[in-house]
Amino acid sequence: MTPGQRLRQLANVLNATTPLGLLLAGCARTPVRRGPRGLLIATGYRWRLPFAGAFTVGNVVLFRAGPEEALANTVLLGHEERHCTQYAWCLGLPFLPLYFLAAGWSLARTGNPGSRNFFERRAGLRAGGYPEPGARVQAATAGRTGPAAPERNEA
Repeated sequence: MTPGQRLRQLANVLNATTPLGLLLAGCARTPVRRGPRGLLIATGYRWRLPFAGAFTVGNVVLFRAGPEEALANTVLLGHEERHCTQYAWCLGLPFLPLYFLAAGWSLARTGNPGSRNFFERRAGLRAGGYPEPGARVQAATAGRTGPAAPERNEA
C-alpha cells in the first residue's frame, strides 16, 4: 500500500466508519476478506437497501456479487475506493448526511441521485453506473424497476 492508502485506512478506523462497515457486514452475514489497497471486501450482501450493486462504509466495500465477480470488476472497485477516500476527507460519519444531501440535490435537478451528486462525480459517474447530466435515457428502459431494470452499479 502507498502511504496515502495507509493514511486513509487509519483515518477510517479512527473515525469509526470502517468499524461501522464491519458491523454492517456482520449483521448482514456477508463474508469479509482483505482486498487491494487496504480495502475490505464484503460479498453476497442481500439486504434490500440500498438499491445498489455495491456501496461503501469506511474502507469496507459491500457487494451484492460474489468474491470473484466483485474483485474482477476493477472499474467499480476503483469507484468505491474513491468513496473510501471521501469518508476520510469528511472525517467519517459526516460523509453520510453530506452524501444524502448531494444525492437529494442531484435527484431534484436530474431525476437520479448520481448525475449532479458531488461525491459521485468525484468518484466517476460512469464507473458507478450513473448517466452523465443531460444524457438521454432510452424510452424502453425509462422508469423500469425490478429484475428487468437496467442495473446501476452502486449507491
